[in-house]
Amino acid sequence: MTVAVETGPTAAPAPRKPSGGQSRFGALARYLGVRALLIIPTAWFLVTLVFFLMRGIGDPITAAAGGRLTPAQIAERKAAAGFDRPLLAQYWEYLRGLFHGDFGTTLTDKRPITDILVVNGAATLELAFWALLVALILGIPLGLFAATHRDRVPDVVLRLLAVLFYAAPVFFVGMLLKLFFSVKLGWLPASGRFNASTEIALANVRPQTHIAIIDAILYGDSTYIFDVLKHAVLPALALGLLTAGVFLRLVRVNMLQTLRAGYVDAARARGLSEGVVVRRHAFRNALVPVVTVMGMQIALLLGGAVLTETTFEWNGLGLQLAHYLSARDFVAVQGIVTIIAIIVAVMSFVIDLAVALIDPRVRF
Repeated sequence: MTVAVETGPTAAPAPRKPSGGQSRFGALARYLGVRALLIIPTAWFLVTLVFFLMRGIGDPITAAAGGRLTPAQIAERKAAAGFDRPLLAQYWEYLRGLFHGDFGTTLTDKRPITDILVVNGAATLELAFWALLVALILGIPLGLFAATHRDRVPDVVLRLLAVLFYAAPVFFVGMLLKLFFSVKLGWLPASGRFNASTEIALANVRPQTHIAIIDAILYGDSTYIFDVLKHAVLPALALGLLTAGVFLRLVRVNMLQTLRAGYVDAARARGLSEGVVVRRHAFRNALVPVVTVMGMQIALLLGGAVLTETTFEWNGLGLQLAHYLSARDFVAVQGIVTIIAIIVAVMSFVIDLAVALIDPRVRF
């Protein structure tokens, strides 16, 4: 006999919760959206700070031409450039120019600052890349080696070298490198980005990136590629050793902490060799703080580039900044410092993006 069972109304299915991947993706998108928006007030604050600090030491015309022109000529030039207007009006005009990509024109050589960014900024970007490559190649393996030889002679020596690399002035290190490898041994060139013949050849490359190694590759002559690499060695070492010391100590400390973690002990308990434990389980997690700190090191590299480029006559933003400072061209100085400030703000966002993608422990 069949018994009919009366049932109530069918309950509506519960809404599906987004999967962990979807939830994390949405949170990541919101986090990165907020960080991208924060670039605007950060850049605005830095630009405003630079503008008023530069104006605090006087108007640019008087600073650049004072002592060489009569008061009447200075007043005429100030009026032509708009520097006789109220300070807030000048500030608003400067912000409008930045919004349209106009950073101004230098007073001494009438060169658009955007042209300095394209030509000389590419040289500084190339130097920062080579220096960061040196820092990664030296700092990370040496930090790993020091951690796996804790409190032994190699560890002590490497820790002392890390402190020395970080504490030594970059211009002093550059001079020592020039004296030894250029003057004494004659192995490497002491200054410049390339020889005169290479400069002439790369000027004809189309499209020209103003990044010497890329232009040399596009030209397709190994002689010019080798010449560019030779000129980059000493500046990259002088600037890269500064950051290598930071990476060395950071990797060592984080490796020592990671090697004491529970999952590393579990890997050892499964019978894995110490080398496998270090490479596969500890090393990757120890690199996460290096990526985090790398954003701050970009600012350090750009700051160190001023001294490095001056020491090696590397024609980048740093050398141009030193030139315009000596010429008291504060419009050029203001534009270059503003560009560097914006680069640092953008690189901070890029580092946040990299950390969020590679470290699943980050919460948004």
